[in-house]
Amino acid sequence: MNLLIVEDNTKILNMLKEMFQPHFEKIYECNNGLSAISEYKMNKPDWVFMDIKMEGMNGIKATGEITRQFPGARIIIVTNYNDTEFRKEAKFSGAVGYVLKENLYEIFNVINK
Repeated sequence: MNLLIVEDNTKILNMLKEMFQPHFEKIYECNNGLSAISEYKMNKPDWVFMDIKMEGMNGIKATGEITRQFPGARIIIVTNYNDTEFRKEAKFSGAVGYVLKENLYEIFNVINK
């Protein structure tokens, strides 16, 4: 399986890469929503971990664009924002999960569903 991590915080990006390296054959990375769309088109990863707040296009808009073009895309929002409105927007955009960065191990629950 392959993974795309979309995260603009280098510390979080490296932590996610280290945490999930043993579970994925290849990990792609980028730091904004526009790049995420390009990376997804080019590599078609099995999973995407998408931050919300980033420069340029945010993660919810990028998720919506990816899932519109690729209905089978599996995107998990990984964020600091425990916000009801963000959760609704993420689900509406096509995200299959919403995980707070403080609870990263919950990602395994979403992947293993």
